[in-house]
Amino acid sequence: MATPAQDIAISPNRLARTVSNTLSVSPTATFHSPPNSFGGAGFVRTRTTGEKQLKPFDTQDIKILLLENVNESGRQKLAEQGYQVEALKTSLPEEELIEKIRDVHVIGIRSKTKLNERVLREAKNLIVVGCFCIGTNQVDLEYAAKHGIAVFNSPFANSRSVAELVIGEIIVLARQLGDRSNELHNGTWNKVSSGCWEIRGKTLGIIGYGHIGSQLSVLAEAMGMSVIYYDVVNLMALGTATQVPTLEQLLNEADFVTCHVPELPETKNMISAPQFEHMKKGSYLINASRGSVIDIPALINASRSGKIAGAALDVYPSEPAANGDYFTNSLNQWAEELRSLKNIILSPHIGGSTEEAQRAIGFEVSEALIRYVNSGATLGAVNLPEVTLRSLTLEERNHARIIYIHHNVPGVLRKVNEILGDHNVDKQITDNKNEVAYLMADISNVNSSDIKEISDNLEGLSSRILTRVLF
Repeated sequence: MATPAQDIAISPNRLARTVSNTLSVSPTATFHSPPNSFGGAGFVRTRTTGEKQLKPFDTQDIKILLLENVNESGRQKLAEQGYQVEALKTSLPEEELIEKIRDVHVIGIRSKTKLNERVLREAKNLIVVGCFCIGTNQVDLEYAAKHGIAVFNSPFANSRSVAELVIGEIIVLARQLGDRSNELHNGTWNKVSSGCWEIRGKTLGIIGYGHIGSQLSVLAEAMGMSVIYYDVVNLMALGTATQVPTLEQLLNEADFVTCHVPELPETKNMISAPQFEHMKKGSYLINASRGSVIDIPALINASRSGKIAGAALDVYPSEPAANGDYFTNSLNQWAEELRSLKNIILSPHIGGSTEEAQRAIGFEVSEALIRYVNSGATLGAVNLPEVTLRSLTLEERNHARIIYIHHNVPGVLRKVNEILGDHNVDKQITDNKNEVAYLMADISNVNSSDIKEISDNLEGLSSRILTRVLF
C-alpha cells in the first residue's frame, strides 16, 4: 500500500473546493454553502448574497462525524489531517442523525446507521460516506451517487475474522459445545457423545464464494472437510473445492451449510421452508452474512422437527442500534423461540469484531476518505466511477484540479472542454457508472480569477451534479 505522502502529495493548506451543497442539478439553483464551508483559498458562496468569496483554508473547517465506535486507527488518521473529528460510540436515532449530518462534510458509519434518502436529503454539505465495514446496504447508494456523494467501504479487511468465527461455530455445533457449556454453568454435569461428531470427513457447503467464502474454503479443507460451493457466477475454486450448479444440489450434499451473500432482493429469505426440505436430516446451518437471508420462522420449525441438528446466527432481520437488553420477546417476536432451541449459537453480529479487523478497516477506510477529500480520487468507491490522477505537488503552485460530477448524458465533455479550452489542460480523465459520470482535469498557469470563471461556467451546465476545485 502506498504511503500517505505518496497518495496525498498536495498540502492540505493548498486545497480548495467549490460545491453546490443543495446538491441540486438545476443550473439555476442557489448555493447554500455557509461561509468558509469546507475549503478556502477557493470559492464559496454566502447564504445571504450568493457572491463568491476567497477564504483562507483551515483544515479545522472540515467536519467529520464518526458513529458506532469506529476504531482508533481510523479516528487518529483523520485527526492527523487537521480535520474536526467527532466520534460517538453508538449510532443515532434518525431525527438526531438528521440534525447532526446537516453540518458535516464526511460521515463514517458501520452497519447500524441507516443513511436513507430522507437522511441524505438533509446532508447539505456531505461529499463522502465511509462505511467502516464490508456491507454498504445501509446506505442509499443510488441517491448518494445521483447527488455526488461518494461511498467507500472495506470489502476485504475482516474476511479472515469472519471465516475463523465460522470454523469455530462448525466445531461448536458438531460437538454440542454450547449446550454442554450452558448446562455446566447451571450446575449440570452431562457428559454425552450421542450426536457429537468430528468435522473431519464432513462436507461443508458454502453459499457465496467471495472473499469470506473462499478463505473459509481453505481453512475447512485444512481441517479435513470436503468443500462444495454455490455462487451465481462461475468462480475458480481454491484447493480441491468444487462448484455445484444449483443451490438445491449444495443443500442435498452438505453436512454444514454456511451463507456468505450480500443483502439483495434475490437473497431475501434465500433459505426458507423449501430449502430446509432439501437439506440433509441432521445437518447444520450457519449465517454470518445478512439477517434477511434466513427465514427465521422456517429455521425454528426445521430445528424443532429435527430436520437440522443445530444452527449459528450472527446476524438478524432487525438489529439494535446499541448494546443492551434487546434480545427479548417484547422487542422481537421470534427471539424467545430462538433462545429456547437446543444447539443453536446466537451471537450479536461479531463476525468482523476482532482487534485486527477493526484496526485494518479503520486504516483502509480513513485512507480512502483522505484521498477523496484531498485529491478527489475515487478508487474503491462503490457508487461512483473509479477515477484517479497523479497527485498535485507543492511545486505545482499555479495548478488547479477540477472535479466535475455530472449526469451521464451526451455532449457533456464537449461543453466542459469548451470551458477549459482557454487554459492549459495537463491531464484529464473521465469515466461513468450507470447514470453518473466523474471527470477530473488538472490545469496549469491559472489564478484566482481563472478559477472563479471556470467554476461559474461549470456550475451553469445543466448536467452538473457537483463541482469541486482543488488547488
